[in-house]
Amino acid sequence: MELKVHTKKAITSPQQIAEIFESIQNAQDEIDRTKEKCWTVGLNTRNFIVYVELVSMGTLNASLVHPREVFRFAIMKGVVSGIILVHNHPSGDLNPSDDDLALTKRLYEAGKILGIDLHDHIIIAEGSGYTSLKVNGVI
Repeated sequence: MELKVHTKKAITSPQQIAEIFESIQNAQDEIDRTKEKCWTVGLNTRNFIVYVELVSMGTLNASLVHPREVFRFAIMKGVVSGIILVHNHPSGDLNPSDDDLALTKRLYEAGKILGIDLHDHIIIAEGSGYTSLKVNGVI
């Protein structure tokens, strides 16, 4: 599902993405806010958002994510030079799990093969803020 996001600024920090997704999360109903979700943000060469896609909606503590779904829209749009992966932790814990770290590394490698950079993987949690795996040295 593609979401409409209106911004006229280039994305230059994880905080900008966190603020956008705070709004997206707040617009969802209470039940959907308790499910783990994963989105991709497609960026053009000037780091403007081309699209935001909900890739996966899971359960309270898991969401199935595979590189083919993550990069599908980027390939279809054909105007994307990089993506940012964003997912929420309904628990409020911002620490990446072992699965989060493994997925990040897998997507980074897949992106290198496709020529679509994984700029960051950001974990958000309602009321707790966000963490950037790029800032933390994972990618």
